[in-house]
Amino acid sequence: MPTVTINGTKVEFEPGISVLQLAIDHGLEIPHYCYHQSLSVPANCRICLAEIWQPNARNDNKLEYLGKLVPTCSTPASDGMVVYTDSPRAIANQKSVMELLLINHPVDCPVCDQAGECHLQDYSYQYGRGESRFQEDKNKQPKKDLGPNVLLYSDRCIMCTRCVRFTREVTGTAELMVEGRGSHNQIDVFPGLALDNELSANVIDLCPVGALLDKDFLFQQRVWFLKKSACIDGITASGDNLFVEHNEGTIYRVKPRRNDDINQWWITDEVRYGWKFIHSEDRHDMPRIAGEDPFEVEQAREAWSIAEHETNRLAMSAVEAGDRLALMVSPMLTCEDAFLLVEWARKLDPQAIIGVGPVPFKGEDKTFGGGFTVSSEKAPNARGVRRVLGAVAPGFLESDDFMGALGKGVGCIALTGGYPSTWVTEPMVEAVGDTPLIMMDLLPNRLTDRAAVLLPTASWTEKAGTFENRDGVLQCFERAINPLDYCKGENQIALDLVTSLEDTSSPGYDAEAVRRRMAEIKGLESLAGLELPTVSDAPVESDMMLIDL
Repeated sequence: MPTVTINGTKVEFEPGISVLQLAIDHGLEIPHYCYHQSLSVPANCRICLAEIWQPNARNDNKLEYLGKLVPTCSTPASDGMVVYTDSPRAIANQKSVMELLLINHPVDCPVCDQAGECHLQDYSYQYGRGESRFQEDKNKQPKKDLGPNVLLYSDRCIMCTRCVRFTREVTGTAELMVEGRGSHNQIDVFPGLALDNELSANVIDLCPVGALLDKDFLFQQRVWFLKKSACIDGITASGDNLFVEHNEGTIYRVKPRRNDDINQWWITDEVRYGWKFIHSEDRHDMPRIAGEDPFEVEQAREAWSIAEHETNRLAMSAVEAGDRLALMVSPMLTCEDAFLLVEWARKLDPQAIIGVGPVPFKGEDKTFGGGFTVSSEKAPNARGVRRVLGAVAPGFLESDDFMGALGKGVGCIALTGGYPSTWVTEPMVEAVGDTPLIMMDLLPNRLTDRAAVLLPTASWTEKAGTFENRDGVLQCFERAINPLDYCKGENQIALDLVTSLEDTSSPGYDAEAVRRRMAEIKGLESLAGLELPTVSDAPVESDMMLIDL
């Protein structure tokens, strides 16, 4: 297999790869700004220039210097090549490039949102001169509002053109351009346009400096305080891989986590900003029993015990009266939630009626020129819930059929929600009627208002579990933050309800242990061996070498 030696390290490669990408793939640092694996290669930032020696077939394959520094981003690797980015020539170029980039760059680091994850800071420390020789006045560039989500601080821009290439090559919407000449170059939107496509905020992640900033995150938190959790999109059926970034139980931003087979490097603005309901002031945070005074905070533990007992009492009363328990499992829940809830329902009533909750759709799927598809299906796990119910509750009903089955012969109904928006319709309210209702949900709606027992639940970021996306790909994820106040995940609620029935101590929810149990059931074998992604081994923005602060 052909090999290349980069700064003394010999690595093997498949023909066709560039020297820079080969270095990135093997964790070898070559500084770069304009290069991004998913975009075209303009080779315009020039900091990746390296000294390259190559065998000359006309001279007995002796190594010969190419005669000038060459951009590693656009130079294909070839067998026997020797690359130096730490030679005197390469180092002199790096220092010159950094000096040029910093000539007009403002000293905004103390107030810049990018501070702490800025590659201009990192490379200035690693490859810069340490002091400026520039004595003239700096050019002043304007701050621009590019669209609903993105601000541009033009004087921080280093003209890598990643954002411009993204709107041309990935979205095909081409809202951005380069205007001006020389040191007065600026990124701007075309007249009459705004950066307002479904993927617009991805340019913020692409920007290697503090030029393109997120309006929603602006001045909210210093990035070194944020913790990252590897999650999956819990709002649509896309299964996009995410980083949920949070501090002290509060989510501050959601960013894409690279997965070449699912979402590439991108996420939609809908997913990026659609988590706000998690911190809504309207969320249910304490169990409630109809006709009883609201529980006080000091009664939280007692409140849950009473609510669980009342839940089981209502269900058992219905079964003892010869009626059925009906359980609807929301497609917003995880596979583990579905499994444990059905397990609880079948313990009370082996003939329980089981159904899937309504699956929301909005518009139609939209595929951009770069191959990314925006999903019209707004439920993260409809297929996963159906997979689980098909294995443990054969004959389960779809939403409309489930609602049609409610009525005579059903003595207690348990409904789960978890939707970020209104999902209860008038036909649902009519179908439920006066039947005793147990609601497990996040936000108020017409059914939670009339429930006999309300059990406040956790969002997808507040629990670990497994989702199956629109393409049938199963992915597990970790919990990012603890559940709000006194809420519980549906998984833990189901476990507690079972132990309340059996009068035993409740086990803590362990997603991996539940998956192992599920994988032993015919039809759920594919849940075996799913690996939980972690921040350390999940691919981060690997086109840049990050420096630990």
